[in-house]
Amino acid sequence: MQSQQRRNQVRNAYTLIEVLVVVTILGIAGAVVAPSLGQAGALRIQAAVRMIVSDITFAQMDALGYQEQRAIVFDVDNNGYTLIQVNGTSIDVDADALYDPKGPGQRYRISLNNEIYGGTVIESADFDGNTTLIYDEMGGPVSAPGTSTLSDGGSIVLAGPLSRFRIDIAAFTGRVTVTRLD
Repeated sequence: MQSQQRRNQVRNAYTLIEVLVVVTILGIAGAVVAPSLGQAGALRIQAAVRMIVSDITFAQMDALGYQEQRAIVFDVDNNGYTLIQVNGTSIDVDADALYDPKGPGQRYRISLNNEIYGGTVIESADFDGNTTLIYDEMGGPVSAPGTSTLSDGGSIVLAGPLSRFRIDIAAFTGRVTVTRLD
């Protein structure tokens, strides 16, 4: 009986081999995870790129769905953009911004100055010489509000601390492609 109690007391401790196995596993996990932490900035600019691409696609599909022109007005100076319902031949960013219950003033305005985008900056936005991307009721890019004159397409360049991307919008179809510029 006493020998069995001694065995139970000895079994409550970890052996040297068990400790070494756990330390080795933690070392391997640390070696795998540590480099990923350095890529957080790259993931943040990629999140900004994905968000802009999804909003461009949304504007195009919204134009198709409602059979009305939609626009995205890029504000390079303030590092953001607004989705717009085009009414007539002019664009009023404040009055015609699409409704968004979560947006500032319930308007569909996006600011890349938020820290979740990791310092992503809109370097440039160029669509036929201006910073506004306009889709007609068929989902194709046009050169001006209220017209059916096809656009030559355009691009947006985003820069972050670790990488740069260009989002291209094709003429006629509005197809969106992303190119890494590093």
